Amino acid sequence: MDSRPGWCRAVRRPWQAGAVAGRRTTGGAATTVGWREVAPAPVVLVTGTEEFLAERALDQVRELARRDQPDLEVVDVDAALYEKDQLATWTSPSLFGEPRLVRVVGVEQASDAFLEDAVAYLDHLQDDVVLLLRHAGGQRGRKLLEAVRATPQALVVDCAPLKASDRVDFAATELRLAGRRFDSQAVRALVDAVGSDLRELAASCAQLLADVPPTRAIEVADVDRYHGGRAEVTGFKVADVVVAGQREHALLLLRQALDAGTDPIPVLAALAAKVRTLVKVGSAGPGRPADLAKQLGMAPWQVERARRDLRGWTPQGLAAALHALADADVAVKGGGRDPVYAAEKAVIAVAAARG
Repeated sequence: MDSRPGWCRAVRRPWQAGAVAGRRTTGGAATTVGWREVAPAPVVLVTGTEEFLAERALDQVRELARRDQPDLEVVDVDAALYEKDQLATWTSPSLFGEPRLVRVVGVEQASDAFLEDAVAYLDHLQDDVVLLLRHAGGQRGRKLLEAVRATPQALVVDCAPLKASDRVDFAATELRLAGRRFDSQAVRALVDAVGSDLRELAASCAQLLADVPPTRAIEVADVDRYHGGRAEVTGFKVADVVVAGQREHALLLLRQALDAGTDPIPVLAALAAKVRTLVKVGSAGPGRPADLAKQLGMAPWQVERARRDLRGWTPQGLAAALHALADADVAVKGGGRDPVYAAEKAVIAVAAARG
């Protein structure tokens, strides 16, 4: 029986050491969640090199914890400057049981004292404390990371860099969560224009949300109004134009990409992936995009995009394109004298194979 006076008894928080609220752990290990699903827990580990997503995850833990407990005390820690036994001070029970968030950044550069104390703390998790760890990559602190992943009460979030298709999903989700309608082509155009910088992509989504009237859908014209002419020339952009049969435009984009320092190999890899996607979707036959996406291991929007791109293509044309790309792959990887010439030759051949 708790002998403390009623005014001194701590109210049990949803993230206390007894359980991770609303989460199911398996086999005595931590629960892995996406950065959008992260919530307060006795221990939260945010890993990965995508700093913007990591910042989002860290902020979300703090905001949710403060929403549930307005009297939350936040302690910010630089792991590189940590001194022995400080963690015990920050996590020890207080007289009035105020909830605390101990937010530790720079774990990848942590002092030996922090790594030792943090590993020991995992065996003695305290009520009303969220230990939030940020590790940006590297081998430093590996023992601590492994210990967190073996802790059933912990949540682990991996903020890895997003692929091109994932950036499209990211932008679409930003708009969808705001309750807005949008043209899928507008989202793709936005990603093509902004490029790989997620911070800028999120800001661009916010700009569209603020400037486009909520009574109508966000369209390609809205994206062009702010970002026209800014498209980052990538292998994916070149591939889109090539499979559309636009030879001259494709050669122009290819040369822009190469002039900007892009190697011919990833450009051809993107084009080959695009053609293989057309072959997969074309061979799958009719059906609902969602069903085919599950069958082919793709996203529904990829199936829909491939179906549009297949217009004008024949099985013979796709076979010719694959053959040209196979020859180009050999040439750019040492089988030819001039990788740039090989890439240009492949672009011309694939564009000509359409229709």
